Amino acid sequence: VQLQASGGGLVQAGGSLRLSCTDSHRTSSNNGMGWFRQAPGKDRDFVASISWNGGATLYADSVKDRFTISRDRAKNTMYLQMSGLTPEDTAVYYCATARRAYGSRTRSDYVYWGQGTQVTVSS
Repeated sequence: VQLQASGGGLVQAGGSLRLSCTDSHRTSSNNGMGWFRQAPGKDRDFVASISWNGGATLYADSVKDRFTISRDRAKNTMYLQMSGLTPEDTAVYYCATARRAYGSRTRSDYVYWGQGTQVTVSS
């Protein structure tokens, strides 16, 4: 497995979680990376992305101002700090490596995917 996502869990509404995604093969350092999520019965949707050097980020409107994406290239790890969580944020969260240096909102722009980590927000 190249990308390993972790940090999911059960949290009450209004709470916070930090997800991590580690690239064990160290092949993502010059690529954009992103987070997507998939709720039961729904498509896998874009959450956030970050460029190779962390200088450019994109967010879905639904998480903007609540979630923060970051990365530590020295640790080959990307993070998603989530706050103000609501039950609508409940989903399996997937991390992915983009084909290019910048992230994207489009799933097909990503070449490697992690296995996902479950986030459940109770009301």
